[in-house]
Amino acid sequence: MLQFIIYGFLLLCFSIHLIKLSRPTPTTTNNKKRITKLPPSPPKLPVLGNLHQLGLYAHRSLQTLARRHGPLMHLRFGTVPVVVASSAAAAREIMKTHDHNFSGRVESAVAAKLLYDYEDISTAPYGEGWRQRRGVCVVHLLSNRRVQSFRRVREEETAILMKRMRDQRVVDLSESFATLTNDVVCRAALGRKYSELGSNGGRKFNELLLEFMELLGSFNVGDFIPWLRWINIFTGFSVRVDTIAKEFDDFLEEVVDEHTRKLENRASRETEEDREEEEEERFGGYSSEPPKRIITKFEIVFCGQDMFAAGTDTSYTVLEWAMTELLRHPKTMERLRDEARRVGKGEAEINEDDLDEMLYLKAVMKETLRMYPPIPLLVPRKPSRSVEIEGYHVPAGTMTMVNAWAIGRDPGIWEQPEEFSQRGF
Repeated sequence: MLQFIIYGFLLLCFSIHLIKLSRPTPTTTNNKKRITKLPPSPPKLPVLGNLHQLGLYAHRSLQTLARRHGPLMHLRFGTVPVVVASSAAAAREIMKTHDHNFSGRVESAVAAKLLYDYEDISTAPYGEGWRQRRGVCVVHLLSNRRVQSFRRVREEETAILMKRMRDQRVVDLSESFATLTNDVVCRAALGRKYSELGSNGGRKFNELLLEFMELLGSFNVGDFIPWLRWINIFTGFSVRVDTIAKEFDDFLEEVVDEHTRKLENRASRETEEDREEEEEERFGGYSSEPPKRIITKFEIVFCGQDMFAAGTDTSYTVLEWAMTELLRHPKTMERLRDEARRVGKGEAEINEDDLDEMLYLKAVMKETLRMYPPIPLLVPRKPSRSVEIEGYHVPAGTMTMVNAWAIGRDPGIWEQPEEFSQRGF
């Protein structure tokens, strides 16, 4: 019976859509009758729009569509109008020329649950609150001084990884790189590692973070076809999002409370040893010294959450792809190995001071980032007012996506864009 109701409702929507298509569409936007021209658009289906044209890897599907319809396309994902930029010129206009206009973020039910109702840096609307939270992260975690202060952390964790690899005959690089990046981010942001500890009722931190990232990047049909939100309840998707949101929130709350207790206890017995330990374990500037501006507990949680969401998956996936291409190109690997031996002067390990001399390594990483950007589709934006991009009209509030994958493989810019080339090496 339920299936008949659903099919009947879809048939009704299809009929309404056909009636709308039969009516003439206005081509003017104001009283002056100025004609606007939307970007080219592939054919759409009723209700679904262009959703049926997206495969498992949306960035590849959009790259294929861009080859047919141009570097700036106007699509419709369900009821949501979408503009996709697949060229460097269009991306430059969106992210540089009109960056303030495109500073708005697109709403998502999953992001609202996992990221504190758009209160974190990555999804918060542009304004004073966003600038303050961004300042907390930049000053206390991302400034040159703070990044350099975590050098010992990076070197220690890399040494642990290398020792573990030497002791094993078979190495799972994916798991090893994920553990390395998680441990470095944990020690930098939280002051300690949590990869080997159970948290939130026995769930390991790595598993929790993996599921958190998976949900954050998942497709939610309710965002694009609102009247189908009820499907998430029947599939258990909504319950899963609520569960992970609570577990991750409990974990970060526990971490902040732990640091607060340590700092309060340390205030009465300050010694040189304690100060060194505090420097390593300080999180987000939440220290016993009075800051210029009081950093709230929630700002610390938001900052920590963004560090995990943006700093773990993006780092180890690039390392995975780099190793994959080196295995596929043994001559490149041999040349890189020779450079490491020359710069390291026969030493078993290379430190960060040596990296400035490793120009070939930098070229390999740049080529890896060109072919395999860690975020193929950049975080969607929306313009606060209508704007012209590449000669086309983009209405206010339109979901706007930049396909970094397509830009890095644009044949108009790169020779043999699908090949891992030694250009510039």
